[in-house]
Amino acid sequence: MFKKVLFVAGLSFLAACNTSIDNKKNLDNNFVTYVNPMIGTSKMGHTFPGATAPFGMVQLSPQTNFEVMHIDGKYNPKTYEYCAGYQYRDSTILGFAHTNFSGTGHADLGDFLVMPTTGKLVLDPIVTKDGGKGFYSRFSHEKEHAEAGYYTVDLEDYKIKAELTATERVGFHQYSFPESSDAHIILDLVYNVYQHDNKNVWTFIRVENDSLITGYRQTKGWARTKKVFFAMQFSKPFKSYGHKKYDKILYNGFYGRFNETKNFPEMAGKNIRAYFNFDTKANEKIQVKFALSPVSTQGALNNLKEEISGWDFEKTKNETQAKWNQELSKIEIETIDPAQKETFYTALYHTMLSPILYEDVDGKYRGLDQNIHESNGFTNYTIFSLWDTYRALHPLFNVIQQERNNDMIKSMLAHQKESVHNMLPIWSHYANENWCMIGYHATSVIADAIAKGVGNFDKKQALKASVTTANVRYFDGIGDYLDYQYVPDDKSHSSVSKTLEYAYDDWTIAQIAKSVGDTETEKIFLERSEYYNNVFNPKNGYMSPRMSDGSFRKNFDPLDTHGQGFIEGNAWNYGLYVPHQLDKMVALMGGKERFSQHLDSLFTMELEDKFIDQHEDITRDGIIGNYVHGNEPGHHIPYLYNWTGKAYKTQARVRMIMDTMYGPGVEGLCGNDDAGQMSAWYVFSSLGFYPVIPGSDHYALGSPLVKNAILNLENGNRLTIKTLNQSKNNIYVKSLTINGKQIDRNYILHNEIMNGGEFIFEMSATPKL
Repeated sequence: MFKKVLFVAGLSFLAACNTSIDNKKNLDNNFVTYVNPMIGTSKMGHTFPGATAPFGMVQLSPQTNFEVMHIDGKYNPKTYEYCAGYQYRDSTILGFAHTNFSGTGHADLGDFLVMPTTGKLVLDPIVTKDGGKGFYSRFSHEKEHAEAGYYTVDLEDYKIKAELTATERVGFHQYSFPESSDAHIILDLVYNVYQHDNKNVWTFIRVENDSLITGYRQTKGWARTKKVFFAMQFSKPFKSYGHKKYDKILYNGFYGRFNETKNFPEMAGKNIRAYFNFDTKANEKIQVKFALSPVSTQGALNNLKEEISGWDFEKTKNETQAKWNQELSKIEIETIDPAQKETFYTALYHTMLSPILYEDVDGKYRGLDQNIHESNGFTNYTIFSLWDTYRALHPLFNVIQQERNNDMIKSMLAHQKESVHNMLPIWSHYANENWCMIGYHATSVIADAIAKGVGNFDKKQALKASVTTANVRYFDGIGDYLDYQYVPDDKSHSSVSKTLEYAYDDWTIAQIAKSVGDTETEKIFLERSEYYNNVFNPKNGYMSPRMSDGSFRKNFDPLDTHGQGFIEGNAWNYGLYVPHQLDKMVALMGGKERFSQHLDSLFTMELEDKFIDQHEDITRDGIIGNYVHGNEPGHHIPYLYNWTGKAYKTQARVRMIMDTMYGPGVEGLCGNDDAGQMSAWYVFSSLGFYPVIPGSDHYALGSPLVKNAILNLENGNRLTIKTLNQSKNNIYVKSLTINGKQIDRNYILHNEIMNGGEFIFEMSATPKL
C-alpha cells in the first residue's frame, strides 16, 4: 500500500565502513542498507525521516506540518500527530529543521528551519497577507529517499534538489539549484514544532561576514526555558541579505518600522525570518553547514570547525553512515523473511536516536540550573523519556551500549546535583525538567546497570540521589504515598498507577542499597515496595483506586482508561504491573490458573470504543483485544505466562505481536515509538528474551524471530544465537541449550549473554506443555 524505501550503498561507503566484524562472518555486514527511516512516519509512529548521527545532537529533518502551522496561540488537535514534525500523508514541505524528537508523545523542538527557494522572495510559510502562496514547496514520495544518515527530496515548486546529512553536532545541507538570479535560502526562527505565538522568548542573528552567521533562540515550550545557539556557514558568499521581524519589541533603538531592514548585521526580536540571496548557475550546488550548541555561538563555531573541516558532502555522509554501520553491527541477524530484517534494523536504528549528546566538543553543556558546566569523566546526554525507556531501552543499552549507558547515568546524577528539587530526571530534555508522566524511574536505570555490572558511576552517590528523589514529598503524591502507604485517589490523579510504579521504583532503590551494603536503607525500601498490596481490592480482584478514608472507590470500571485511577491504561492491563514480585501478584489475583485465564481474556476480549475514546496514546492500531501494545505499561504482559506455568502462551503471544504490530512500511509502528522503547521491545523479543524485571539480571524467555544472530559485545565476547527449525509456524521453543547445556527454566541470566558463546533454540509447531 505504501512505497517501501530501498537503499543502495555506494562503493565509497563500503570503503568507509569499519565494522567490528572485519568482514569475516557469514552474515551481511552492510547494515545501513536494511534501515528504513520512513518506518513509523505515518499516523502515530511519530518518527522523523531526516539525517542524524547515532545519538546525535542534530536531527536534520523535513517539516510537513502545514495543517497545524500557526501563531495564534490556539491549540490545534492535529499537533499531536506532528511530534516529529513530519507526516507521510503530507505533500508539502515547509523546510528542514535541526532538532526533532523521535517517537515521543509530546511536541517540541523544530529549531532553525532552513528553506531554499527561487523567484520572488516570500517570507511567509503558508500564505502571504495578500493571499498568495507561502514559501512551502510541494513534493512527492517518488522523489524522496531516506537512509540512516542521509535524506533527499526534490522541492517541486523550485526545481531544487535538497540533500541532508549530519555529524553529531552539525547539519550539512546540499541544495542543487536551477539557473536563477533570485535564489534564496531562508532561515526561519519563527517556526516551532507545536507553534504558538508566545513560544519564542527571543531570537538573535548576527552576520559575521558574507558567508557566516551566528545566533540563538530561546523558547518556552514543553521545555520551559530552552536556549539553542548556532553557527551557519555557506559554501559561497551571499550577494545580499535581510530579515523580517514579526513583532514590535524595542531592540537597540529600533521599532517594528524596520521589519524589513536590509544589510543590518544584527537582527533581534521574538519572531524573525532572515534571507540570504544568491545568483546560481544551472545545477549549481550551494552547501550549508549548520552547527548547534547548548552553550554559546562560540561553542557552535568550535563544533563546526571540529566536526566538518571542508565542503565534501559525500565524505561527511559516508563517515556518518560508517558510524551507523558500526553501531548496527553490534547485532547481526539472519531472518526467514527479508522484511523482518528491515523491521529489525530499523528498530535497532530507532533505539539509537535518543537520548542525545548534549555537550560541545570541549565538554561544556548547559545544566538544569541554566549554568554552564563541563563534563568530567563522562559525556553528557539529554532527552530522558524515562517512564517509557526504563522498561527495555536502557536494559538494551546494558547489553550493546554499556559505555553510553554509563554516561547517561552520570548525566542523570549531574541533573540531580543541578536540580533545585534535588531530584533525578523524570522526563527531561535540553536542560529542562518537564515533570511528565509518573514514577522516578531513573532509579530503575541505575539499579539495572548495577545488577548487570555496567558502569563505573559512584553507586553511593547514586543511592543518595535515589533516596532523596523518592522522598520529595511535594512531588506528584509522594507525600501521600508515604503517609498512607498508597496514593489516595481523592488526593491525586492516576493514583493506582502511581502506587504501582512507586512501589516498583522503591524495590529498585532497595537493590541499589543492597549493592553498597546499606541494609537499613534496603529494608526501608523493601517495605515500601510492598505498598502495591494496599490498592488491591479483594472484592473485585483488581488493583483499584482507594480513597484517603481507606475505602475503595465506588462505581469503578476496570475497563475504562479515563479517570479510573490509571494513566494511559486500565485495571485490566496496568493493574498487572508488579514486576518485582510477580509470583506474589499472581497469587494475589487467584493463582496461576486463574491468572492465566485473565491473560487469555485480556488478549481475546472485545474492548468497546467508549473506553478509549479521545485517548491519544491508545489507538486501535496498537490493540489486541484489551491488550495495548502501542503503549508502554503493558509491554511486559505477554511474558507473564512464564509465571503461570504456561510459557508456550508467552511464545505464541510474543510471536503474534511481532508479526502484527511491527512491519517494514510507513505504518510499521502500532503507536508512537516513545524514544525507542517500542523498538527496544522488538529487538529483545526478536532475539528470544525480554527484561521483564529491570533491576535484576533475569530475562524472560519468549519466541525468537531471527534465524541466526550474533551479538558483538563491548567486552570483546561474541554471543551466537541459533534457531533450529525456524519458520512462520514453528513459534514454540522445544528446547534451549546454552553452550551445550540444556536449560530447563524460563529465563536466562545477564552473564550468560555477556560471557558469549552459543544459544541454540530448537523450534516447533507444537507447544511444550
